[in-house]
Amino acid sequence: MKLGLQLGYWGALPPTDTLELVTAAEDEGFNAVFAAESWGSDAFTPLAWWGSRTQHVRLGTSVAQISARTPTNCAMHALTLDHLSGGRHILGLGVSGPQVVEGWYGQPFAKPLARTREYVSVVRQVLAREHAVSSEGPHYPLPYKGADATGLGKTLKPITHPLRADLPIWLGAEGPKNVALTAEIADGWLAIYFSPRLAPMYNEWLDEGFARAGARCTRESFEVAATCQVIVTADRAAEIAKLKPITALYVGGMGAPELNFHAQVYRRMGYGDVVDEVTALFRSGKKSEAAGAIPDEMVTETLIIGDASEVRAGVRRWQEAGVTMLIVTCPDVMHVKQLAAAVQE
Repeated sequence: MKLGLQLGYWGALPPTDTLELVTAAEDEGFNAVFAAESWGSDAFTPLAWWGSRTQHVRLGTSVAQISARTPTNCAMHALTLDHLSGGRHILGLGVSGPQVVEGWYGQPFAKPLARTREYVSVVRQVLAREHAVSSEGPHYPLPYKGADATGLGKTLKPITHPLRADLPIWLGAEGPKNVALTAEIADGWLAIYFSPRLAPMYNEWLDEGFARAGARCTRESFEVAATCQVIVTADRAAEIAKLKPITALYVGGMGAPELNFHAQVYRRMGYGDVVDEVTALFRSGKKSEAAGAIPDEMVTETLIIGDASEVRAGVRRWQEAGVTMLIVTCPDVMHVKQLAAAVQE
């Protein structure tokens, strides 16, 4: 099982200890470190900063939002970082949600699957550098063909030759159609709220994508990187209680009430009634009550928790479910070392 360190996005101020965590992760054999973005810090700049101070650990966006950049601009970021890091970049992409896409980026959210397919196709054209990059659209036409076009647009190749045409592209996906698309056109799946119990369902979605004509990967070459809290503790109850407010936030407070992708994931797990209750409580300002409505098993379903032997057994369970990398968060260097010892033993 590989380990990836998720460092997320910044809050009001940049964190002060991330370089220590990245250095420790590399020293302890972590395979990758990841940066994210929402509507504050970006995902690429921290990776360049950390990459200049590391030698081996891979550098991934988890995720870069496709509405934040045109596909050619995103490919420029990716090929630049890949060169600077000596071929260590993983380009993780995601569609985000309508509140961010339309409210922050001022872009349409409609048809996210079609936009993702077209976006990845353009990025791969840039990285391949076999011909001038073009796209018929309709989402990212190249050259631009709008009513206000000058008609002077020209198809171009990237000036800089990409280091790797096969730079890995992973997609963040939660629903069945998104996961199938990921298996078809990407090199890996960034899974959030993964439940080993539902592995047969995920495998059906993935197999649909692998079976499509022109699918990029086979199951053997495809990576499944699942976000997973791994907590080594003798007091499971206390740690579960700490996580319930976070679960309530994502289930009841993230996205619009009528379109919360995280809530949909938990509905597929069988927690529909809990989701309804938590959402109603959270939206009415009763956040502590919303956290209290979360049952223990709803928290433990998507994480690994217990003493060292229980954690090792949990890792084996996730690996048997098809996960090739656990993307974890660590508050300090000691936790990095603790997880490395427990997971990699």
